[in-house]
Amino acid sequence: MVHPNPVREQSPKSYSQFPHSEQVPLKTWIGLFGAMLGAFMAVLDIQITNSSLQQISGALGASTDEGSWISTSYLVAEIVTIPLTGWLSQVFSVRWYLVGNSILFIFFSVCCAFSSSLGEMIVFRAGQGFTGGVLIPMAFTIVLTTLPPSKQPIGLAMFSVTATFAPSIGPTIGGWLTDNYSWQYNFYLNIIPGIILVGIVLYAIEPKPLHLDRLRDGDWLGIVSMALGLGSLEVVLEEGERWDWFGSPAIRQLSIIAAISLTLFFWIELTSRRPFINLRLLLRRNFGIGSVSGLALGLGLYGTVYIIPLYLAQIQDYSPQQIGEVIMWSGVPQLFLIPFVPILMQRFDIRWMAAVGFSIFAVSCFMNSNMTHYTAIQELKWSQLVRALGQPLMILPLSTITTARIEPEQAGSASGLFNMMRNLGGSVGIAALDTLLTRREQFHSERIGEAVSLYAPQTQQRINQMTQYFISHGADPSTAHNQALQSIANTIRREAYVIAYNDCFYFMGIALLVCAIALLFTKKVRAGATAGAH
Repeated sequence: MVHPNPVREQSPKSYSQFPHSEQVPLKTWIGLFGAMLGAFMAVLDIQITNSSLQQISGALGASTDEGSWISTSYLVAEIVTIPLTGWLSQVFSVRWYLVGNSILFIFFSVCCAFSSSLGEMIVFRAGQGFTGGVLIPMAFTIVLTTLPPSKQPIGLAMFSVTATFAPSIGPTIGGWLTDNYSWQYNFYLNIIPGIILVGIVLYAIEPKPLHLDRLRDGDWLGIVSMALGLGSLEVVLEEGERWDWFGSPAIRQLSIIAAISLTLFFWIELTSRRPFINLRLLLRRNFGIGSVSGLALGLGLYGTVYIIPLYLAQIQDYSPQQIGEVIMWSGVPQLFLIPFVPILMQRFDIRWMAAVGFSIFAVSCFMNSNMTHYTAIQELKWSQLVRALGQPLMILPLSTITTARIEPEQAGSASGLFNMMRNLGGSVGIAALDTLLTRREQFHSERIGEAVSLYAPQTQQRINQMTQYFISHGADPSTAHNQALQSIANTIRREAYVIAYNDCFYFMGIALLVCAIALLFTKKVRAGATAGAH
């Protein structure tokens, strides 16, 4: 028999005891703001280095492929620590668990800025991931455990800022800091907010007893199998395309480890008397469908922020700051839209709101599925604005649907699972997009190449024109002819890549639409009917 995972130390009351009109103390709101600040920092750090990876890798003497570990190490550590947060916050108490991890997050951020080699950067980025990964689910849990149901939509709206706005604004901030100062400032940025976070937690989060004795009776086999499984899976997803997937012995071995470890993890957690995380929550209709939709949410949020910068850097040769300016069009408008979502949730069926949000996001992806090599900021900003309209309608209604009727003692497990699924969706999505982009570029290059015959009059005319152009710029006839052929080959590859990018956006749009339909099959809930509302 699976016993509930107790987290009552986090919750001063059972939420069913809150009167609907009970006022929340200012101190509670201050504590909640601090938790959201921590979550915002952690999510921001996932994306902030993406637009300046080339500069960071170059400064550390690493190749672009090696530099990918700067992001991978953070994501691997984060995906492992998120499911553990609910249990460890019981052991160390919410207050000291947050304070300790916040201080360590600042420490590892400074260490990243002072890294002089790729090895040091990978270790310190993993440290950032382990500590920053705590801040994301803790913010979600604090909403469910400190606010009465009537106020939880406001708390979830604050959380949605961290979940949707931070990924959108991360490349903008990172690009601007790198272009105007240096890449180290991507990490220095965490110092002042981190100090504020520690101060707020010490002031606003009430101290609770530590339960270090629970370490002795911990579900260690489940924890180890989870860490091995998720860590191996994350590496496979992040590095698989670069290592030729199952053509690489390392990827094959890691895949086997992930499959065995995750199977063991599921078996242990479903049969253990004291699991560290309650996987049976996934069998509940709303939580199960909501968590799977979280995978699609992660695909959309992190997939678009991955694909658009890639397109702009490769096809348009944009600088990190210019890329950030494009991404910003989907980020800043959300700040003005999110406050209205809780009001709309009081008036409309939340299931339909979530479905509409996913559909609008899908539409924005379809708007990007017809790009040409001329598509730049002027064309992309419109799809970014549509995306900004859809994202606030996704995360807040989805969080409400998923956590409806979750008991207070299950808040830690619910938060860990929901946030893990969203981040895993981002990793799975980016891996799928990376593979899709490579495969479709190869496919379209072959098709376009077949259509461009060297014996066709139009092709011969174009080759002659370009040969004369290169001769006029000082090349001899033989070199000019070769340059003309290479130029045509480059044009074919460029067009193939553009069409492949279009295919990636089409893939994301379809996935989001499928989840929009699935959400209509959840049970109807009302705003404020989240954790503990029966």
